[in-house]
Amino acid sequence: MNPSRPFILRPVATSLLMAAILLAGAIAYRQLPVSALPQVDYPTIQVLTFYPGAGPDVMASSVTSPLERQFGQMPGLNQMMSTSSFGCSVITLQFALDLNIDVAEQEVQAAINAAATYSRATCRIRPSTARRTRPTRLS
Repeated sequence: MNPSRPFILRPVATSLLMAAILLAGAIAYRQLPVSALPQVDYPTIQVLTFYPGAGPDVMASSVTSPLERQFGQMPGLNQMMSTSSFGCSVITLQFALDLNIDVAEQEVQAAINAAATYSRATCRIRPSTARRTRPTRLS
């Protein structure tokens, strides 16, 4: 017996079966909970340092570089961005999703303290501050 024979003999039943399968697929598609681009907030910490009167090149070499070396050794760090300007530098650290932000904050503070021992201008730098942020987009 040919498998297509019942479908050829009963075209109305075949059309109704096709419509039922199409309707079931459309209903199932609308109930899928999967998102192509889920909204994810990465654990992010921003470190601000101030060195009054220093230029961007001095900030980069004396303040930002020692901090970046210490932060680069931290486990779970996915991305690091820094900006040095007149008397101020901002370092943004983005961590893995599975890392606890409280633990990361403690590690950042320990790295700041460790970098202070290596910095050449520590006596004139105001203490660095670390704070949690909710980035809109890091790229």
